[in-house]
Amino acid sequence: MAARMGGGDVNANPRLRTAIAAAKTENMPKDNIDRAIKKGTGELEGVNYEESTYEGYGPGGAAVLLESLTDNKNRAVADIRHIFAKNGGNLGENGCVAWMFDKKGYINVEKTAADEDTLMETVLEAGAEDVRDDGDHFEILTAPEDFEAVKAAVEEAKIPFVEAEVTMLPQTSANLTGKDAEKMIRLMEMLEDCDDVQKVYTNADIAEDVIDAM
Repeated sequence: MAARMGGGDVNANPRLRTAIAAAKTENMPKDNIDRAIKKGTGELEGVNYEESTYEGYGPGGAAVLLESLTDNKNRAVADIRHIFAKNGGNLGENGCVAWMFDKKGYINVEKTAADEDTLMETVLEAGAEDVRDDGDHFEILTAPEDFEAVKAAVEEAKIPFVEAEVTMLPQTSANLTGKDAEKMIRLMEMLEDCDDVQKVYTNADIAEDVIDAM
């Protein structure tokens, strides 16, 4: 999809660079990556995929936003609607929860991997918006268009990171406990296991002990 939208030149297509980096993280063979790019650019025949965004509510009213990539949109929406209904949620209209999320570049660095002053100087000079202390980690936030530059600066400084991606961050959180928390975890797991779903975001806040218990 990235190659189809922006071409097969990695240097001129930031989205393709990000997709390739994600594929390599999952140990995808180089031949598979090259073949996928050629399918996207039309050099090889491939399946026509469509991108869609779906929004809804999980148990306890938690917001759920997901991105889909599918070769059968009718099948995808039916499966997603069924997963919501089975786990105490409901699929909503476009726009019902998207306003609760901000699109941001996100880089997660373990505290043991970098000196705080060095990290902040490196990323802020590269265009980062903020560095947050999250206990054992530093969370670096950027505007989507500045993500590649900030990530490159972190790599150049030889600072290892746990994850780096452009994501959707919730503006507020919905605290879930008891049965609502258990249903929400199952909802997220089923959505993430759905072949037509690429990314799932939520503002649900669930205690670690509840997650561990499940």
